[in-house]
Amino acid sequence: MRMYFIGLMSGTSMDAIDAVIVDMEAASLEVIAYQQYPISEDIRRRVRAVDLTTSLLEIAVLDNMLGRAFARAVRQLLHTSDINHAEVRAIGSHGQTVLHLPDKDPPCTLQIGDANIICQHTGITTVTDFRRADMVVSGQGAPLAPAFHAWYFKHAGQNTLVMNLGGIANITRLHPEHISGFDTGPGNGLMDQWIQNRRGLEFDENGAWAATGHCHTALLQQMLAHPYFALPPPKSTGKDSFNLRWLEALLGQLPDRPADKDIQATLLALSIQSIADAINQHTPATEEIIICGGGLHNAALINGLQQHLAGVKLCSSAKYGLDPDAVEAVAFAWLARQRLEVQPGTLPSVTGATKAVIAGAVYQP
Repeated sequence: MRMYFIGLMSGTSMDAIDAVIVDMEAASLEVIAYQQYPISEDIRRRVRAVDLTTSLLEIAVLDNMLGRAFARAVRQLLHTSDINHAEVRAIGSHGQTVLHLPDKDPPCTLQIGDANIICQHTGITTVTDFRRADMVVSGQGAPLAPAFHAWYFKHAGQNTLVMNLGGIANITRLHPEHISGFDTGPGNGLMDQWIQNRRGLEFDENGAWAATGHCHTALLQQMLAHPYFALPPPKSTGKDSFNLRWLEALLGQLPDRPADKDIQATLLALSIQSIADAINQHTPATEEIIICGGGLHNAALINGLQQHLAGVKLCSSAKYGLDPDAVEAVAFAWLARQRLEVQPGTLPSVTGATKAVIAGAVYQP
């Protein structure tokens, strides 16, 4: 009898719930089904508005609403795949990050999407809360995907990186003797937020709007002066640091406000420059980059990265048999398996923790 795992992921941009069913053996993995399920406009709007002033009641309500949305995605995926819930060993759900401040004293992080609801509404053991165990032992709690990247892409070359272009971009260096990785800074997130705010569109398809504008050099330099970029790894970040409030504060320091399209072009340049700088500084011998995440579909972003990373081959994770849109969801299915088998799910060389930890809290129906 086959035993499946389900992975759930909704990233910083909140464009959809990624849901995947995988069949995993000890050293191999097969994707059985993958779908993206829309998140309601009401939930998207309310979650995107969460900040340090948001009420506890609103957080609790959103926790419940997202738990129901995640459970609904699982049920729909099982139905269309004709797989019985009893065949699924566990769900790995990252949850929706609404706070991530690993350098605060004390460090804190919060992901919502009630696992009690997911578990009871699906009848499947659910694993969630993957970050905090790592933070207890002085880790960043993120990024989490590098441990999976190291397992799945282990046969790639030693000078290969895996790059996830989500709302926040992160990289994993696949050296056989030392796996490293960190968040480089903004990926799609700021660009998405700006076009949502100014044009009511979810994202800038292929960077088309950015292409109509011109990079504002002074604004770009202001943004690149953010202290995060100068920090050495291990490090992680999120929308607590890179958001429209931060952008508006910088715009207010300019003598003349750029046009909206020029700001979009500059945000694109920020993502390209900060990612390329991180790679050139910390992994200068890189020969190939395996790309996953929604940013792979932004032609302007990919072309810009190729120009700034001369001599480096960029390819989709599809080259290695894994849908680039599904990689993060698959990672959380793998992390759920690691937890149930009482195996470490984190890499101290990535998060900076004092030791590897068994990551995730288990909820049983």
